[in-house]
Amino acid sequence: MGPLHGIRVVEFTGIGPAPMTGMLLADLGADIIRIDRPQAAEALRSGAPGPHMSEGRAVVGADLKSEEGLTLARDLISRADVLLEGFRPGVMERRGLGPDDCLELNPRLVYARVTGWGQDGPLAHTAGHDMNYISVNGALHAIGRAEGPPVPPVNLLGDFAGGTMFTATGILAALVERQTSGRGQVIDAAMVDGSALLMSMVHEDRARGSWKDERGTNYLDTGAPWYDVYECADGRHVSVGCIEPQFYAAFLEGAGLAGEDLPDQWDAEEWPRLRARFAEVLRTRTRDEWGELFEGTDACVMPILSLEEAPDHPHVRARGALTRQGDRVVPGPAPRFDRTPGEVTRGRPLPGTEEALKRWGIRD
Repeated sequence: MGPLHGIRVVEFTGIGPAPMTGMLLADLGADIIRIDRPQAAEALRSGAPGPHMSEGRAVVGADLKSEEGLTLARDLISRADVLLEGFRPGVMERRGLGPDDCLELNPRLVYARVTGWGQDGPLAHTAGHDMNYISVNGALHAIGRAEGPPVPPVNLLGDFAGGTMFTATGILAALVERQTSGRGQVIDAAMVDGSALLMSMVHEDRARGSWKDERGTNYLDTGAPWYDVYECADGRHVSVGCIEPQFYAAFLEGAGLAGEDLPDQWDAEEWPRLRARFAEVLRTRTRDEWGELFEGTDACVMPILSLEEAPDHPHVRARGALTRQGDRVVPGPAPRFDRTPGEVTRGRPLPGTEEALKRWGIRD
């Protein structure tokens, strides 16, 4: 049983960070019932694919525009520890399921709301996606090559790092606080806030004068030649991240550069010359040859694997970080717990709705 065994969560079906939060909580053992539209819930029970990251949780169909559907939702909420929703501000209030209504019904409820812009502010009711949220807080500006455009990092930074992770952290913190106060509270998790907080180190470096606002010119954004990716002889790539002097020395040794008269590692004026030399050398072997050469060293050089290749890397496989289920790749639960380990909820048969409702005391 995972560390969240016994914690009941009502999750309103959504997209992006909300269902991933539900997935994380389910992997950690929480008992989750997802509320979806009746037609969608029935389709899922018939074997149709569900929304992204929605597997492993029981689903009930409820028309929230009907009194019957609202009654079912309220019955679930009255028995829950956590409510999780990712709608625009005001949607739950219009349904009669806003925080005031639900906390009156269940004062111990942790009411978690995850949105892009937050519950207030000039953009609160504006549509957006991951790259929009990280556009206005400076994060996207910082990612990319010098003299090139910003490069959106898939939707990892806003949706999942800035959204899911801070929503989950907020839920867990509120559950801990409830042990003292006996009361629930509302969590306003905004992706624009979370991803801004993730930039804390960059802002500290700027204040110290060690980070410039021009992307691709700094020591952690591919500005430094010893923190970058390089093409190899076969057209594939390796990552080089040898920041510390001892790791840099190990890289030079492995690359056959230890005896050359090279510029100082931190002389930014000489970085272009250093980069050209690194690129020249790293093109002399294939990606896997470099991987084998640097394996077991502290040079901080790794082969860049494709999504298809990654599950077969020995370390990834040994940790169970990625596993294969037929034709799909499934990430393992994280973090790890020694006494109460979590387990993967993806790929399982859909939990029975009636069984879940009986477990929650809603069906006899």
